[in-house]
Amino acid sequence: GGKDSMSGTFEDIDVPPTLVSFAVDVAAEKDIITPELKQAGNKLVWLSIETDEYDIPKYEKVMEQYAKFTEDIHSGRIVAAYALDRHGVIAAVSKMAFGNGMGVKIEHNIDARDLFAPAFGDIIAEVPADKVGELGITYTVIGEVTEDATFSYGNEKISLAEAERAWKETLEPVFPTNSGAEGQEEKIETGLYKTSDIHICSHKIAQPTVFIPVFPGTNCEYDSARAFERAGANVITKVFKNMSATDILDSVSVFEEAIGQAQMIMFPGGFSAGDEPDGSAKFFATAFQNAKMKEAVEKLLNERDGLVLGVCNGFQALVKLGLVPNGAITGQTEESPTLTYNTIGRHISKMVYTKVVTNKSPWLAQAELGGVYTNPASHGEGRFVASKEWIDRLFANGQVATQYCDPNGNISMDEEWNVNGSYCAIEGITSPDGRVFGKMAHSERRARSVAMNIYGEQDLKIFESGVKYFK
Repeated sequence: GGKDSMSGTFEDIDVPPTLVSFAVDVAAEKDIITPELKQAGNKLVWLSIETDEYDIPKYEKVMEQYAKFTEDIHSGRIVAAYALDRHGVIAAVSKMAFGNGMGVKIEHNIDARDLFAPAFGDIIAEVPADKVGELGITYTVIGEVTEDATFSYGNEKISLAEAERAWKETLEPVFPTNSGAEGQEEKIETGLYKTSDIHICSHKIAQPTVFIPVFPGTNCEYDSARAFERAGANVITKVFKNMSATDILDSVSVFEEAIGQAQMIMFPGGFSAGDEPDGSAKFFATAFQNAKMKEAVEKLLNERDGLVLGVCNGFQALVKLGLVPNGAITGQTEESPTLTYNTIGRHISKMVYTKVVTNKSPWLAQAELGGVYTNPASHGEGRFVASKEWIDRLFANGQVATQYCDPNGNISMDEEWNVNGSYCAIEGITSPDGRVFGKMAHSERRARSVAMNIYGEQDLKIFESGVKYFK
């Protein structure tokens, strides 16, 4: 693919004719490797492609080396790799080390000028020490992976933290990653809520059905449906049409019927109606305030022991409806907990760590109390805000389900971990009996070979727990 329209003049800016090109390939998932360094003691080797006197790659030679490189990957001789660019070896090796907090010792006989020179088409690879001699590629050993989280070369030594800070801080004044909000050093120790008083379903069914409503702007319905199908549920997905008054009336009837057939409702993530007007999930919540749909939801909860789940935009809808924390469609008052703009003032998209701090909810029946789980977060309005009275009540009643934490499970207000600045680092809450659960991080965005270079447990088994509740 490519784009060749990046040329022209605007006022005093002249853009020369520019071609931006990219390429995408496919491979078997079992053959995919990731760039982060894997293990101390492994060697780093440099595959340097051959070029002619005009710096043009010698195509046949390059393809021969790449073919051997591919075979070395398939044979397990290469466990991590990074394609070089204009920044050269050091930039590549640094990023490989940042991923797992490993250190690197560069061979002292490597010329420093070579380490920082552009190296288009070259590859740095991590190889187990006992497999270096088995490599099919032509290579140069340039260093070794270490455990001490430092970069060393000759007499120079730089800590990994110092290097990563320098890398990240370059654009910090232009595109800040930290809002500077007060209280980020605050330590949160709220403990775990453990109870034997967990709601038991009295309306058992072999294969429960979940209804997933889709609004204009919803974008997580496919992931959500797959997650429930994988867990053994039957899924009904319906789109709320809003092109005309007739469409809306028809959608209300379709939704009412679908809810009547279901034991669970899943409010998926996205940006319903573009989060306009007046903030996230407003359209989502307004539709479910309709008398017919409201009655259908209440019957599901009160007459069929039903469950409701909301993730991201769906969590925002649950809050606006009052389904969390109240357990019923009550709407919000000025005193109600809410979700508002991230402290950073813009959308965030990154993996987050969350800690399960209650066992009260049926949705968390198969999660480990006190366990740490990592999932992607992607939102602009995910900051949980509530009065001290509300927060104390939620914790006392076991309704705080999950909190943002560091990888070691320490609840944190630091924006590195509490990415939106939520009060008490709250990521998810439930209704009083735990049957309605809302959370910000996308637990449905998990599948084989997805985020395979992200370490830590990713499966909260929310969907499996929801299905098992009815069996």
